[in-house]
Amino acid sequence: MDSSRAFVIACLSLLAVLPAVWGQQNTPRIGYVYPAGGRQGQTFQVVLGGQYLDGAMGLCVGGGDIQAVVLSQTKPLTQRQFNELRDKMKELQERKAAAMKSAGPGGRQGASQDSNDTPVEWTAEDEKTLVETREKLSEGPPNRQANPAISETVTLSVTVGPGARPGHRDLRLVAASGLSNPLVFCVGTLPEFSETAERAVVAPPNTAGQPYRRQAKADPAKKERRISLPAVVNGQIMPGDADRYRFAARKGQCLVVAASARELIPYLADAVPGWFQATVALCNAQGHELAYADDYRFNPDPVLCCELPEDGEYLIEIKDAIYRGRQDFVYRIAVGELPFVTSIFPLGGPAGARTSVALQGWNLSTTRLIREPGDDETRDRIVELDHSLPMSGHPPLFGVDTLPECVENESNDSRETAPRIALPTIVNGRIGADSDADVFRFDGRAGSAVVAEVTARRLGSPLDSVLRLTDSAGRHVASNDDREDKGSALITHHADSYLSVTLPTDGTYCLHLNDAQGRGGDEYGYRLRVSPPRPDFELRIVPSSVSAGGGATIPLTVYALRRDGFDGDITLVLKDAPAGYVLSGWAPAGQDRVQVTLTVPPAPTQEPLSLSAEGRAVIDGQEVVRPVVPADDMMQAFFYWHLVPARELRVAVSGRRMSRGDMRLVGSVPVRIPAGGTAAVRIGPAGRWFAATTQLEVSDPAEGIVVESVRPVREGVEIVLRSEADKVQPGLKGNLIVNAFSAKPPASADEKAPPARRRVPAATLPAIPFEIVSP
Repeated sequence: MDSSRAFVIACLSLLAVLPAVWGQQNTPRIGYVYPAGGRQGQTFQVVLGGQYLDGAMGLCVGGGDIQAVVLSQTKPLTQRQFNELRDKMKELQERKAAAMKSAGPGGRQGASQDSNDTPVEWTAEDEKTLVETREKLSEGPPNRQANPAISETVTLSVTVGPGARPGHRDLRLVAASGLSNPLVFCVGTLPEFSETAERAVVAPPNTAGQPYRRQAKADPAKKERRISLPAVVNGQIMPGDADRYRFAARKGQCLVVAASARELIPYLADAVPGWFQATVALCNAQGHELAYADDYRFNPDPVLCCELPEDGEYLIEIKDAIYRGRQDFVYRIAVGELPFVTSIFPLGGPAGARTSVALQGWNLSTTRLIREPGDDETRDRIVELDHSLPMSGHPPLFGVDTLPECVENESNDSRETAPRIALPTIVNGRIGADSDADVFRFDGRAGSAVVAEVTARRLGSPLDSVLRLTDSAGRHVASNDDREDKGSALITHHADSYLSVTLPTDGTYCLHLNDAQGRGGDEYGYRLRVSPPRPDFELRIVPSSVSAGGGATIPLTVYALRRDGFDGDITLVLKDAPAGYVLSGWAPAGQDRVQVTLTVPPAPTQEPLSLSAEGRAVIDGQEVVRPVVPADDMMQAFFYWHLVPARELRVAVSGRRMSRGDMRLVGSVPVRIPAGGTAAVRIGPAGRWFAATTQLEVSDPAEGIVVESVRPVREGVEIVLRSEADKVQPGLKGNLIVNAFSAKPPASADEKAPPARRRVPAATLPAIPFEIVSP
């Protein structure tokens, strides 16, 4: 090999930072947490069910003040393991029988002789081995019908600190292979009760000779348990199961029963409709049903409120609506004379200002509060309403914006009584009664663009809005019922309306707003924005948990949610990140989904690190900065996908130190590649090189762009990229994800022919932003 080629290979070897961690395959995945929360100041056991959980080391829980210690781990037996254990148990039983056979009057128990007069010993250690083998076999043979996604379990002892902040947290498992996806973990203040966890046992073969089956062991105590109020009860629903809780209460108490099920695990990939559809019922001591709920408005998790008719015993029952069940059908129920907010008004207020908010609900100690502004409020945001009330369930949501605001005044249900509004504005209103409609007038000029957008369902209102625009003569101009907002992934019905219209003539226009079902009431609030288009964007980065070896580069996906016609370039950067962390790539104009990369430093971290990123774009001559929200792309019911937001982007760096430097792009980006021509990009190392990598390849979807050559330069290596004129056109933009491969000899060589070398994935380069330009 000539010296030039040797040097090129040495330069390329910097890409082989950690061949075993190119992507995040086989990192731990958790499908449920049980119980999905606990009380301040308590220590209790938690079981996590999932896959690839080997080497579990602890938990990473956002918000701090929660400690965990791993107690045990189980995983399904393979068929080979089961057969070996069965044979071992048979051998132990035979040996024990032989040792016990001669035990009797005058004999020594625990010893015997075989046919060759060799003593057979049976010791305490043998007895222990027999018991352990029997326990392992009790887990049963491999169950091909079991769901592998939740087949492994880890049991931990969890301590919630007495000062832990109440509310929802992101919980992740830390294991040898990396960091798991997050699931919801709740910190509460009420006493907690948990049903006995389900355990799989082996059923004996039936008379027809059918194979063993795994069955849920019946637990009589699970069917009905006594609790004292107020409380939170935790449980799991198995197939055909119904859990009941008995308690004493007084006449006149306003009892609130608020269940969390879908809220804990938003989407189940292999279940229809895609979540645990819980139902709750309140019964008296004789079993007569007093109240029932299978949802709360548009939320699948049920909530019921009932004024108790007499002193005595009552029952709460929870089950799945169609009697399904599994270990990941986990629930929490808050029950007691608890405060619960059913509606607020207004649903939002000016950013940076104090707002007086009226409350309606059950067991409230006040009906009005002052909402204090946050420190970093910007336009068009949804936040949790600040309050000091110990609410059951989530705090109400509150919209903030920088536009002028006003409050709707009745009566405005016709063109003749419609108030005149000046654009831009946000109207805070309510569809106050069944069949009500709110109408607003504004003046417009021909050719001007106007956007009308309702925010109601996204703020917790049951309003299913319909918007209709008419001209001065009452003629129809445009209308809209529902519009999907991919940034609101947990909403089951996207019921908010959106209109974007170019006005046809000068004159007065009317906006008509009503409920699609003809319903109304105090809780049917809305925020109506009427303005010229306000180009903007939101960003999501997937996944929210990243596991990497020291110095590795990991591909991620960024989704750009563009608003009001914004179609510009968005640059992406990490915010206040420690040295060595680099986010490479951009979201170019016209693209809603792009691949980017995250490069991590060589040294491993002691615990998963929280990173923040932001996107920047120039809109109307001004730089606009928006946060990049971590999320996970979750499948619902075999088909639908949703970007479910997480509270943090967590990164775990593991493995020994592989390099003292980092890979980085040298020079300006995006790299401009002429159509049918070439362009060079440089990758600059700052540490040792490892001779292993021999080939680079551009991954999909960059069809028509290939790596033409690689050569050493002073800064590291220079990669020449070539675009194929018949496959790409000027104006194409994106990120090139370039993968490196090492070549290794095959396991066995054919003496008659030279052995073909195997390509082994070695590493990924930082994403290369590019643009195809005219030659």
